[in-house]
Amino acid sequence: MKINFREPTAIALETMRSHKLRSFLMLLGVILSVMTLILVVSLVNGVNVYFADKVANMGANVFRVNQFPIINSEEEWVKANRTNKKITWEDYELLRDNLQLPKTVAATAHHRGSKVRAEHQSIDDVTVNGMTGNYIEMAVEEVANGRFVTDSDDDHRANVGFVGSEVANHLFPGQDALGKEFFVDGHEFTVIGVGKAIGTAFGQSQDNYIYIPIHTFLKIYGENSTSLSVNVQARGQEWIERSQEEASVLMRARRHIAPNAPDTFGIIGSDSLMGLWKNLTGTLASGMVGLVSVFMLIGGIVIMNVMLASVTERTREIGIRKSLGARKTDILLQIMIESIVMSGIGGITGLLIAWAIAMVIKVATPVPMSVPFYAAVIAIGVSSAVGMFFGIYPARKAARLDPIEALRFEA
Repeated sequence: MKINFREPTAIALETMRSHKLRSFLMLLGVILSVMTLILVVSLVNGVNVYFADKVANMGANVFRVNQFPIINSEEEWVKANRTNKKITWEDYELLRDNLQLPKTVAATAHHRGSKVRAEHQSIDDVTVNGMTGNYIEMAVEEVANGRFVTDSDDDHRANVGFVGSEVANHLFPGQDALGKEFFVDGHEFTVIGVGKAIGTAFGQSQDNYIYIPIHTFLKIYGENSTSLSVNVQARGQEWIERSQEEASVLMRARRHIAPNAPDTFGIIGSDSLMGLWKNLTGTLASGMVGLVSVFMLIGGIVIMNVMLASVTERTREIGIRKSLGARKTDILLQIMIESIVMSGIGGITGLLIAWAIAMVIKVATPVPMSVPFYAAVIAIGVSSAVGMFFGIYPARKAARLDPIEALRFEA
């Protein structure tokens, strides 16, 4: 059986053109639901991409062995704080010398809230990072001018620093920072390199940092002042899981952890951070599903009632068509296609409005918005499905009309 879509589609468009206000009110629920769905998906998708790029980006195929894993509750934090020991230089040496699968193993240490000054300029709350020379192989920071810290700098406990662009611009405005002297918590350093600007993440600058040789760091802040991070770079994406398992086995053996006992350290990769983040954004998305469902339900009910009114108005027309040989399936399909077309137009309208709002927000504010193609397909598909579902009852009512009674009907 060949289905004619052109005629019912034309009728639906003509009906909407003839009754503009009624059509707008009929589709308002669908428009609002699709608009809400697209905006929420755009926000979640944009923030996920932003988070992956700005926060969870640990470098290519890199994971870290830390004192703590990702912690989701206060109870987990209390327990981990009691049982998890700091990652020490000896832990790093064990992993560096015994890991067989990874490409590179480096160590870093962090001290936040340092005060940095040079001549008449100063900057507070700077993050000072100690690093082994091979960390450059996996670092996300890039060199804009000069060079990174090397193994030779570390071997000589040199007081040299690779500084972020914000630190360089603040301490040496309008000057070339290379070779300039500056002080970190009272200790004199020389600038050997400046990093390329990264920007901000959720309003926090990513360029407010200094990298110094890790042994210089430990000399200044003390070996027991902080826990190290062991940064492990796998040979490729397919090696990450096996490399993590190898690191876990070595750490458990070093700490004499019983087979059934939990780890007293954490292994964190970009996927772990993204998993935690997506759980949070997924909660937001799940909460909005209820609101979208309510809008869709209201829109569907309104469409059903308008289509019932349309069937009543066109009772004589339906009677004439049936008397001229139209079958029940012809009438049924006509009314359902009209309902689907109307609902689909509402979905497309909501999609276009949401896309325009998302682009305005993206351009005018720091909020990341990204409209994925799949969301547009889902939105139009769902709106059309609503039209089809809520068009069944009016369509069946029209298809069951007795042609004789329909011809006698007076509007």
